[in-house]
Amino acid sequence: MRLASCALLTVLLAVPAGVRAEELVVVEVNAPAVNCVFQSSCTITVNDSIGTIPLPFIATPGTAWLQSRTFSGAPGTPAAGHTGYMYRVSLTEASGNADCLGGLVLNFGPVTKLPYKPGIMADVFVVTTGGLGTISLSRAEKTGNVIEFTFSKPLCLSGPPNIANTTFFFGLAAATTASASTGGIWATGSQPYFAVAARVPTH
Repeated sequence: MRLASCALLTVLLAVPAGVRAEELVVVEVNAPAVNCVFQSSCTITVNDSIGTIPLPFIATPGTAWLQSRTFSGAPGTPAAGHTGYMYRVSLTEASGNADCLGGLVLNFGPVTKLPYKPGIMADVFVVTTGGLGTISLSRAEKTGNVIEFTFSKPLCLSGPPNIANTTFFFGLAAATTASASTGGIWATGSQPYFAVAARVPTH
């Protein structure tokens, strides 16, 4: 695990010593098809919130952010009784220069495996077609209640706003509803991580 990531896990989210890491199953999916796991109509009603990433040296503060999205699993669907959580890290509205962002760390708690892709029970899905974004996940690793999502390539800023400067939405499900939390974005450069507001399952 990277130095910045380890610092974030230890200092920001206080992972107990000796807890072993678990590699989560990640699948790439299409929207709106993945919505059918949560709603038989394949249309979900979402609740969005934004947490600002305090990147230094960008032209307009508040234009780097983490989007947290939640929605409910309807009766009769694979996700019945569960809450879906999706996240996206965006620099699309930012301009200037900033350290490259490498991943997101959340104190998420227990994860429910669901059939996000036919024939595959997975922990995490990434919406690589039918939605926003250009950057996927290379892995997701869970240590205790904490999950580290590593981007498939760094999310960097150098120049004017660019619609391509965002991750895809990536998501997972839990048996409990959302609560406010603080996560972290780990980065390369002078500041190894940035605290960011997020919503995660109550646990």
